[in-house]
Amino acid sequence: MNLHALKGPLGGKSPQVPKQIWAIGGGKGGIGKTLITTSMGIHLSWRGYRVVLIDMDLGGANAHTVLGVNPPTHSLGDLANGKIQNARDLIMPTPVRNLSLISGAADPSGIANLPTLQKARMIRKFKELEADFILLDLGAGTTYNTLDFFLMADTKVIAVTPEPTAIENVYRFIKASFYRMLRSSTSSPYIRQLIETAVDQKSSEAIRSPRDLIREVYRLSPADGEILAKKLHEFNLALIVNQVRLHAESDIGPSIQTVCRQYFGISVDYMGYLPYDNSVWQAIRKRIPVLLDAPNSPIATHFETIVRNLLRTSRKEANHG
Repeated sequence: MNLHALKGPLGGKSPQVPKQIWAIGGGKGGIGKTLITTSMGIHLSWRGYRVVLIDMDLGGANAHTVLGVNPPTHSLGDLANGKIQNARDLIMPTPVRNLSLISGAADPSGIANLPTLQKARMIRKFKELEADFILLDLGAGTTYNTLDFFLMADTKVIAVTPEPTAIENVYRFIKASFYRMLRSSTSSPYIRQLIETAVDQKSSEAIRSPRDLIREVYRLSPADGEILAKKLHEFNLALIVNQVRLHAESDIGPSIQTVCRQYFGISVDYMGYLPYDNSVWQAIRKRIPVLLDAPNSPIATHFETIVRNLLRTSRKEANHG
């Protein structure tokens, strides 16, 4: 293992930012969310930040394996079901200084469909942790658990690979997240019914996008329309394209940006892409993080750029918050 990487090649601490929660989600499994989250955590720790990575995959938690940590004795499920009251009691050390881990639930059946208030309580407990950054490695799909934890984060990161199924699923994830956020922003039963109509892909109604929805809400209730339009304006996402084999595939990032802006009316910041790199699977087989096993690999350079872009974006959002 590279001892230089353990200590952190980037030296002193970067400019201060308020404590932040970053959530990493996406439309399907196998797109590298855990690789991205763990590598973000390592880069932030190299910069001198205290980082806690929380494996939120409630069915297939594997961040401990990627980080080379033994299976946990306690997990997130113990916090969710009340067996453990303080999130700090779940923290496990990792081979990287300043980077700690809270492992995901071993038994997903015990925390399926958590009540919204319980999810908000968990987020509050995460914010009590002594850390500069809390990274949430979310599970695949669009379950309410996944969407709600994604929406509660300060910085919302979506990952995608250059495959038709992954691209289709990331659009589905973006729409589901946005409509979930809108639904929680209004108490009007009629407006909520409009949102349900927009979510229903089989509906024959003319509500096919967030823009159409807000236009219809404005027509029916200008006051509610103003609220939802403000939420639309504030809904910012950060995008990472993973496993790029050809340079042309990196253009998927700007393309998704354009579609989200023109069709959804949603702002997406493109953070950069990660090249396909054999170093990744070789490191996983060794149970060593790729940034420690191959610190000079192409993917390591791209991760440094992405984290720098994310820090710049998160500071901008914090200043406008």
